[in-house]
Amino acid sequence: MKDAIIEFIKKQSCASVCCVDANGLPYCFSCYYVLNADAMLLYFKSSTETKHSSILHQNPKVAGTILPDKLNMLQVRGIQFDAMILSKEDVLATDAFSKYHQHNPAAIAIAGDVYCIQLDHIKMTDSTLGFGKKINWQRADQPTALHA
Repeated sequence: MKDAIIEFIKKQSCASVCCVDANGLPYCFSCYYVLNADAMLLYFKSSTETKHSSILHQNPKVAGTILPDKLNMLQVRGIQFDAMILSKEDVLATDAFSKYHQHNPAAIAIAGDVYCIQLDHIKMTDSTLGFGKKINWQRADQPTALHA
């Protein structure tokens, strides 16, 4: 079922991501992303001057959603995810800059950092497989009790 999740994410282009600031207040932002399906990572680029950039440096835990670029009210589809922003020094994040710009070459002219989101848990709703059908994916090294 991981393949169905990957196929869905590849067909979309924008995610909504929520982070929590030092005061415990949530903050949401949207971003265009590139998927690294082999490692289940999302890459996005953002200015270092944004509110969410400063929050992500303080608290790397995030959650988010990806909906179809074109909504169909009769076919409910989308994912919810729990994730972690990896530091630039993390071995999994070393290719983030090059892979993001390989997919979005014009973005090289825009100042900012490329961030790497390590997807840890995904719940996909796909009513094309039956009403309310849910598909779950969990990173192998993550505890499953958090997502019961």
